[in-house]
Parts: sequence; C-alpha cells; structure tokens
Amino acid sequence: MRVRLSLKQALKQSLLPLAFMVAAPTVLAGGGGDLVPAPYHEEVLNQISMREAEMLLSQPGVIFYDVNTLEIWGDGFIPGAIYFNVNNWKTLLPENKDTTMVFYCANRLCTASNVAAREVMKLGYTDVRQMPDGIYGWRISGRPIERP
Repeated sequence: MRVRLSLKQALKQSLLPLAFMVAAPTVLAGGGGDLVPAPYHEEVLNQISMREAEMLLSQPGVIFYDVNTLEIWGDGFIPGAIYFNVNNWKTLLPENKDTTMVFYCANRLCTASNVAAREVMKLGYTDVRQMPDGIYGWRISGRPIERP
C-alpha cells in the first residue's frame, strides 16, 4: 500500500532535520548521563595584513616563523624568519611570553600557521599574530625574501 503525502506534509518532513539543526544552538554530549554542552574553546587569532607584518619586520625583538614545508621554505622566506615546521618547535619559542611573534605559511588556503599560532597561544604566549596571505602573497607583492 502506497501512502500519499500532501505537499505541506512532505515539506514538513523534509525540513524537519534542518529545523532541528537551526533550533539546536549548542552541541550536547552525554556519554550515558545527562546531556551537557560539549566543551569547545578556540583561541581567536590576531590576523594581520602584509603591510602590518612589513612594519613589524623593522621592529627589534619581533620574531617571524615560517610554517611552510621545506620545499616552500627553500624557495624563499621573509627575511629573518625562523623555519618552524620541525618536531622540536617548542625550543624555537622565546622565554618571554609577551614577545611579538608572527606566523605565516603559504597563502590563505594553508592552515599550518593557524594551527601553529593557536598551539603557541595555548602555551601562554600573549602577542601571537598570523599573516594569512603567507609567503606567496608576500612574494607576489614584490616584498624582499631570503633563501637558505
């Protein structure tokens, strides 16, 4: 036996999952007990433009970190930048947790510098910045680079 739904009933059934998603503003986790909001905390990144990064480059004490692959690093990096994509990256961090640090990777599609900057922030560093345009944006704009 085939049941026919009216257009109103069909729309109501097809939009029900969507209505649930919109009406549920938080994710709940239970594990067999009462449902509670799932813990989620993401550090807010201080993203800066290439112009801001260029101005910071001339300031003493500011550290630039290149979070690219070794191949991209070999093609050129921001002058004075430290290659960050290593296993012992924590040893590259300054003792002073208020030091200004700028992280970058390839371009806006690359998330490696986002991840690195957030991890550093979790360690208690307070002046962490991220340059989304990355080394490709830096090069295309005609800014200077160094090679290893």
